[in-house]
Amino acid sequence: MTSTVDLVCPTPIGPIFSADSAYEYCKAQCDFGPRTMNSEAHDRCEQWIIGKFQQYGCQVTPQKCTLTGYDGTPLKATNIIASMYPERTSRVLLCAHWDSRPWADNDPDEKNHRTPVIAANDGASGVAVMIELARIIQKADSLKVGIDFICFDAEDWGTPQWDNNNYDGDSWALGAQYWSKNPHQANYDARYGILLDMVGGQGAHFYQEGMSKEYAQQIVDKVWAAAKVVGFGSFFPDAVGGKITDDHIPVNDNRKIPTIDIIPYYPDCQQSNFGPTWHTVIDDMDHIEKNTLQAVGQTVIQVLFSEKP
Repeated sequence: MTSTVDLVCPTPIGPIFSADSAYEYCKAQCDFGPRTMNSEAHDRCEQWIIGKFQQYGCQVTPQKCTLTGYDGTPLKATNIIASMYPERTSRVLLCAHWDSRPWADNDPDEKNHRTPVIAANDGASGVAVMIELARIIQKADSLKVGIDFICFDAEDWGTPQWDNNNYDGDSWALGAQYWSKNPHQANYDARYGILLDMVGGQGAHFYQEGMSKEYAQQIVDKVWAAAKVVGFGSFFPDAVGGKITDDHIPVNDNRKIPTIDIIPYYPDCQQSNFGPTWHTVIDDMDHIEKNTLQAVGQTVIQVLFSEKP
């Protein structure tokens, strides 16, 4: 049996993650408005994200592509790849999506179903955690691996609920599908990947996502062990959640990088197992919780700084 010592450092290691800082990065994205595909807010937020990663010492590669939505809409997409210590050959991949759902199709009020989502949790929170990680990693000198932060675009243009007769599972995670087949570097590889999706919600608990366990059980074990070491084990119960179609699927299938999804699971929520704000008009900053951001951010720090050369 693999021990915690073999998975991660058994005592807290690395810098302290600032939930206050991550919260502000989340708010800054929301201040642009919904970052829906082909919108001005999307373009403005793209430049802001690129600028923040550059500010914190990353080499940034914007990957431009035109993708096709479930309904045939051409989507002008940008996957944003921000590399820290690009000269290091041993790397870890961290990723999140940065676009907003164009329809609040899970809102309890049907009148809101075609309203864009502000996407504070479902989009902005994962990017915010990654930017804060870049900020504090830049100031540390004990990290032994290179990090690639990837902000995937066009994750949330999947078939809306009102058109479920034409449901297409491949209509989600379009940016990740593209990057996984056309990486920013030929033959790109990483030790493993961690996807951050909806990592700032109130009352969130991160059950072990089913596809992550199938693809990368050892990485699941590593992350959940790290959460216990840094005192956030209650946020990461040793229980299995659902199987999710998300950006980690094409990364596993096409790039063969063992990648897991840190995503909340609300077993008792009638609105959605993703929580009460998922794809609704109330996915806003009023429902972001700093303790959740802290739990995820500090856990990832523990994982990264436990890596050996």
